[in-house]
Amino acid sequence: MTQSVLQFDNVTLRYGRLTALDSVSLSVPKGAIYGFLGPNGAGKTSAIRCAMGLIRPRSGRISIGGSGVVRQRRRALASVGAIIENPALFPNLTGRENLEVTRQMLNTPKARLDEVLEIVDMTAQAHRRVGQYSLGMRQRIGLARALLTRPELLILDEPTNGLDPAGIRDMRELIRDLPERTGATIFMSSHLLSEVEHIATHVGLLQNGHVLFDGSLKALAEQQQARLIIEAGPAEQAAPVIEAFAPGQWVCDGERYTLTGQFPRAPQAIAALNTALVEAGCAVSALHLEEADLESTFLTLTRPDLSGKAVAA
Repeated sequence: MTQSVLQFDNVTLRYGRLTALDSVSLSVPKGAIYGFLGPNGAGKTSAIRCAMGLIRPRSGRISIGGSGVVRQRRRALASVGAIIENPALFPNLTGRENLEVTRQMLNTPKARLDEVLEIVDMTAQAHRRVGQYSLGMRQRIGLARALLTRPELLILDEPTNGLDPAGIRDMRELIRDLPERTGATIFMSSHLLSEVEHIATHVGLLQNGHVLFDGSLKALAEQQQARLIIEAGPAEQAAPVIEAFAPGQWVCDGERYTLTGQFPRAPQAIAALNTALVEAGCAVSALHLEEADLESTFLTLTRPDLSGKAVAA
């Protein structure tokens, strides 16, 4: 059984009459890059604050490395590094001096400071005052600070928020390499689905305080329906061939056919369909398989008619 580094079990959080988290359950496996996804206001930051022990949930349990955050807070958080929103830094100090303040408070070895600067690629900029840094550079120093204690779990709240496209790309590549370079498990919240899709191994989809999915990206992809797009005509010759290939699983718009649901997806089967259409006298101008991406999957799962119950994998 895969070891869980961070675990939510039926966690509910309310602010007065507002339910921010409603029976949230999720599991973050050791070594994963877990993308915690949802629109603004979905409850992502509230969940992170609960995980950090900053807010106490109304009910349920959150554990880190098996230790409960509420009852064993010091032990649970001893192996955690975090950036919640924008890192608070001293603008008149250099990047290195900011890290040195934290290093002394945590009593970590001096050599670790140079190690974390190298990990976040800020060694050459560490002598500059933070007030002269771009937002992306400040994020990197904040990340270096979170890595000082060699955390087993790194919690990042919207780490690319406010960055320009180049900054987003650089931060994405940095985060992607962190598990291998540091051994840390990554739990990162984001509303940028396309960015998370590039680096995450696991995802949790959150909407209105409900977890709609919790599991690996592979399991999520397998759960969603691919589409086979065919453009072929004339219709009176193409339709019987397509019906024989996938009975009742297609819709037609002129000479464009879209197959969903259960149909043969193997390349050999699709090639055989193309051959059958040609042999039936059809002109085939397009035939391709469209896999569902994370964005389309999220939009499907967040349709208004959903019950809001979790789908685990």
